[in-house]
Amino acid sequence: MKIISWNVNGIRAVIKKNFAEFVTEHDPDVLCLQETKARPEQVDLPLEMSGYHAFWNAADKPGYSGTAIFSKIKPINISYDIGIDEHDTEGRVITSEFTDFFLITVYTPNSQNELRRLPYRQQWDADFLAYCKDLEKSKPVIFCGDLNVAHQEIDLARPKQNHKNAGFSDEERANFDSILNAGFIDSFRHFHPDKTDAYSWWSYRAGARGKNIGWRLDYFCVSSPFMKQVKTAEILTNVLGSDHCPVVLELS
Repeated sequence: MKIISWNVNGIRAVIKKNFAEFVTEHDPDVLCLQETKARPEQVDLPLEMSGYHAFWNAADKPGYSGTAIFSKIKPINISYDIGIDEHDTEGRVITSEFTDFFLITVYTPNSQNELRRLPYRQQWDADFLAYCKDLEKSKPVIFCGDLNVAHQEIDLARPKQNHKNAGFSDEERANFDSILNAGFIDSFRHFHPDKTDAYSWWSYRAGARGKNIGWRLDYFCVSSPFMKQVKTAEILTNVLGSDHCPVVLELS
């Protein structure tokens, strides 16, 4: 089973670029998207998506945030958000239940310039982890998406210059430690513990992608007992169309 996660930075924009070709080439069984920035009735999906069950969670604010899951396998159940009012207006979470696991697509809030949204982000991180651990009581959990944090210095090109910036603050990195300490595995680092220059987001400024001045912000986190079912975890750095590239998890 191949699962791909991608922050598309606007699904309507990426459909006009290479989305259909991407789906044909990589043929995911499940495709989890973040930052869709659209309601389903605003989107004309390509014919390549006709074999997928589609589930959308749009933000109350038009053209903002949002997530989607497209699955060839019909989930047993689908749920939206995490059941906390202050978090549930931005379309950031969809949970799909399959026979052996839950799969969640998540678009974690950005702490923003000067970390002005960090207090809210701190609460989000704690509440989302609690939500995942509650699900885990019944079956393993895989959550994927743009977590808006580079966990270690190896996960971004310029750690010293970004130490107090959104996505690399001590607080956000400690919250990712909490995810690992709670029994989830960063699947990419599991398979590639020392790999450098492996990023999933690049600024549009100053030709950052061409120079590979990037950040690894996109993850598959897996309940540790379920890791034996995971074959590979990779970053599809050659896929264009967004400021993020997709990440992929393959299950045996």
